[in-house]
Amino acid sequence: MTRLGVSVYPELRPLDEIGDYLARAASCGFTRVFSSMFSMPGSPSEVLGVFASLNEVAHRHGMEVSLDINPACMQRLGATPSKLDVFANIGADILRMDGAYSEVENLRMLKNPFGLRIEYNASALHPKSIESLVAHGAPRDRILACHNFYPQRYTGYRWDKFCQVNERLAKTGVRIGAFLSSHTPNSHGVWDATCGLPTVERLRDYPAHLQARVLAAAGTTDVLFGNAYATDAEMEEVRMALTPVEPHYVSEEHRGVVGQFSSYAGFDLDLLSQKKVLVRPIDDLTPTETAILFDFFPHVDMGDSSEWIWRSRMPRQFFGGETIAARPHAADCFEPGDVVMVNDNYKHYAGEVQVVLMPIVNDGTRNLVGHIDGDEMTMFEVIADGDVVVFQKCG
Repeated sequence: MTRLGVSVYPELRPLDEIGDYLARAASCGFTRVFSSMFSMPGSPSEVLGVFASLNEVAHRHGMEVSLDINPACMQRLGATPSKLDVFANIGADILRMDGAYSEVENLRMLKNPFGLRIEYNASALHPKSIESLVAHGAPRDRILACHNFYPQRYTGYRWDKFCQVNERLAKTGVRIGAFLSSHTPNSHGVWDATCGLPTVERLRDYPAHLQARVLAAAGTTDVLFGNAYATDAEMEEVRMALTPVEPHYVSEEHRGVVGQFSSYAGFDLDLLSQKKVLVRPIDDLTPTETAILFDFFPHVDMGDSSEWIWRSRMPRQFFGGETIAARPHAADCFEPGDVVMVNDNYKHYAGEVQVVLMPIVNDGTRNLVGHIDGDEMTMFEVIADGDVVVFQKCG
């Protein structure tokens, strides 16, 4: 299950205001708080006092806190890799290392007597460093990874590298955090952030719910708003976007066929995460087309589709006896983002749902049933073979 979080900045806003925000976030199912300790001005006692209060407020709302630190910050506060009591004394849960130590010192930190978890900078530390910590017996339940955020537009993390790093880190079993942006006016964050605080540059201007779905589909297990304050509506949208729908089957026969399909395809569908995709349906969908596209579960591509389409073939097993009359479509081709359904002009395959990834010829055997708009198609870059896709109406 994806964990949700927010970021707060006690050097920029008063603690009572932050407390109100954490209360709203907690009521929406958010359980993590990120804050930057090394950006906080003041004497060591003043800094520790502020974050002791922040930790207490967060814990009161059932949330755990990750404090962003680095070796210089640790030295300033009188801490070393073998002496972390200063953080335990203020009720810290996680220390997020913006800059790491040597492997020996990292192991020493991970084996601290206070149960503090250590979160490594996934955008800067090579995955092999975390792989080595695991191989050398570091307590795996204390190791976390979290990417950077980037306030300056056009400087965020490269999309393909983000996916590659996450894929490699996922093999170690550690949780992986990343940031998305709130689009609330006059938001704030470190380093005069005015353009949001995302991890991935490509996602900076996406709606928050789409950022969250893309990050989760790309292997992120902990999704946090980087800037503050996200609106209640944004937090609710993100929560709903990452809440799996209950698997639903039209009958026991349906359940049996799904089981046969998953065995045939080599997938355990009950263990796979869902990827939600928003579809703008055409105006005159028939009841059968609506049921197939939005009510059928599960839509899955077995992995042997061409580069032209993503293909959900299981619906034809259950709707083959229904009428799916051919609907005229004026264009000679279907374009990327079009959602089509095979019609009765090719009866054997009637009921299949297909998402067009590259232009395909309109030969009369497919009905246009909807469209996936622009940025939403990013989801099909991170939907893997065997992933359960849930189509939801938008517009």
